[in-house]
Amino acid sequence: MNISPRLLAATLAPLLAAAAALVGVPSMASAATDDVTWTVRTASNSLGADRTNFSYTLNPGAHLDDAIVVANRGTEPVELDVYAADGYTTSTGTLDLRLAAEAPVGVGKWIVVPQHHVSVPAGQTVEVPFTVDIPSDATPGDYAGGVVTSLTVADQTANVNVDRRLGIRTGIRVGGDLAPALSVDGVSVDWDGGLVPLLFGDATVHYSLHNTGNVSLSADDTDAVAGIFGWGEVQAAPGEAAPVLLPGESWQRDVRVPAVAAMGLVWASVTAIPTVTDASGSTTDLDTVTASAMGWAVPWPILVVVLLVVVGAVFGPRWLRTRRRRRQEAEDARVAEAVARTLAEKEDVATPAG
Repeated sequence: MNISPRLLAATLAPLLAAAAALVGVPSMASAATDDVTWTVRTASNSLGADRTNFSYTLNPGAHLDDAIVVANRGTEPVELDVYAADGYTTSTGTLDLRLAAEAPVGVGKWIVVPQHHVSVPAGQTVEVPFTVDIPSDATPGDYAGGVVTSLTVADQTANVNVDRRLGIRTGIRVGGDLAPALSVDGVSVDWDGGLVPLLFGDATVHYSLHNTGNVSLSADDTDAVAGIFGWGEVQAAPGEAAPVLLPGESWQRDVRVPAVAAMGLVWASVTAIPTVTDASGSTTDLDTVTASAMGWAVPWPILVVVLLVVVGAVFGPRWLRTRRRRRQEAEDARVAEAVARTLAEKEDVATPAG
């Protein structure tokens, strides 16, 4: 796909917009704010002051020095682990960071924090330096992750250890040939006619948006269900916008399309417009992607009734003819028996006694 140099220079702006959710906020749902007495921020240096996140555009083989600042707002010292982790899109469409036990392959591997553990006295701040080293064979494209501070505390009530994490979102764009691309995979359609009404029902289109390129992107997708030759087309849009997808990620869709006529066979089509956001926040739409699939839309209750009518129309007359023939045969047999009996009685009367 050929795109403009300006588009190729797009940064991780849509991803980094979610950085605030990872700065100074526990990333685990179980974390209690009363137990989080520290905050984190980016260091002020030659890379910038008052940054809300770490954002780098580096070529393969590049090296960079940066730091994270940890401030203890509590009255007791806090002992924290510091490490880098890869990022991913959750099933709810939000961005999160992987746990320390999960082996990193991107940002979490390229960012090295020499000081794995830091002790921050009450009311003081500590700057923790780290390095960013991009491998010389790194694949060009967008990568997401974060620098994490972690405190593991014991939950006596639940008898488990709870990991309280605060992190700063980190986006790295590795220079080289950038190729944003999106595919629509696994399209299928189900039709649920119900009982009332019998000729219309809701269809559900299933598919996934798959970022097959090396640039983070989002997509605006719509769905349509129609009969043969496009008859009775009904369109619908997903209830929620698709999240920004990292390269290689997929987002499952199940879109309900109401009032689809029972036309026997229906065709579901999905139209998706991939969108890339540049450094200024403006968006650029890429070529439209489409995919389709066929499914059944049969009003089974009506079909059963029609089948019974057809069966009655085909076999009814034959059954009536057979029944009349049998009744006639029974009547003929009865008459023949009566005649035979009458003749036998006459013969008995006509024959003199020995």
